[in-house]
Amino acid sequence: MSLPSKSMAMVLTEERKLEARDIAIPEIGHDDALLRIESCGICGSDYEQFEGVLRTPMPVIPGHEPLGVIAKIGDGAAERWGVEVGDRVAVETMLSCRFCQNCLAGRYHLCHSRKIYSYIPLSVAPGLWGSYAEFMYLAPNSIVHKVDPTLPPEVAVMFNPLGAGYRWAVEIPNTGPQDTVLIMGPGQRGLASVLACKDVGAKKIIVTGLAADKAKLDLALEFGADAVIDVENENTKDRVNELTDGRGADVVVDVSSYATEPVSESLNYVSMGGTVVLAGVKGFKPIPNFVSDKIVMKEISIRGAIGVTASGYTSAIRLLESRTTPIQNMHTHDFDLRDAALAIRTLAREIPHEESIHSCLLPDTD
Repeated sequence: MSLPSKSMAMVLTEERKLEARDIAIPEIGHDDALLRIESCGICGSDYEQFEGVLRTPMPVIPGHEPLGVIAKIGDGAAERWGVEVGDRVAVETMLSCRFCQNCLAGRYHLCHSRKIYSYIPLSVAPGLWGSYAEFMYLAPNSIVHKVDPTLPPEVAVMFNPLGAGYRWAVEIPNTGPQDTVLIMGPGQRGLASVLACKDVGAKKIIVTGLAADKAKLDLALEFGADAVIDVENENTKDRVNELTDGRGADVVVDVSSYATEPVSESLNYVSMGGTVVLAGVKGFKPIPNFVSDKIVMKEISIRGAIGVTASGYTSAIRLLESRTTPIQNMHTHDFDLRDAALAIRTLAREIPHEESIHSCLLPDTD
């Protein structure tokens, strides 16, 4: 099909203000490509960007969970990525230099000069750096993964949260069949962590949440969790001890957003010699009541987690394409591209009587 000269995009112009703009579609050269967006997942960090907490430069096109179809591609990019026009792909968030010490060591997500899709402002040509748009530019250093074109777009786009579940709850702590895993926070990445841990045969999976999270906690059980804990109406430490014969969890994964209490409390729930993975961002707030002596006395390993790498995405796409899980039940809302602000506010529980778990934008580009 012929390509338009411009792409409609939702541009963040100031805190909490998204406006529709037409952005020129660039010429595509030997090493880059153009993606027609099928779906863009809405992430908790989208809300933080929307609020201005992340201090990203503006104006900017948000959206870092793009699923789409290759609309145009240079010969070099096609050979390097192994894709052609018409292929459906999932796009990794990070853009790395490939030459710094971390990149050469395989830690490309920690590149010293990394760029992140959706955080690159319009002032950097060609501007289409986010997936709150009809089309998105794919730079030469992008990493893409083919995805089964028969999967519904609202399901296929879950490659991103599910990839996070694999990396944060399985790969980083090296979770295996011998491990009990405690997941703090039943949002989309917490629920994805349940699926990932279940896939690798974790011994026991426990999920904590608030009373308002009842629907999500019920979904955690459907996804394979062995137990859930309402932290507002149950004594979490007592329940964890009861469920682990007093040992504590081998792995604790904090995927809660903004709340600082789970960070300090995680030290009470993890076993001797266990691992705590901190993946939920807290808006750069300090952590009250954080007692480092607990780390020393219990020999706890603390790991940070930012983003997803190729192995996590590969595992996620494999599980999605297997169609063996009820992950589609996590998807609650579709939004038109122009309703991006509403999508973000719904995820943040700003809209009365609406409970969003996983949601996405579905641009009309057919």
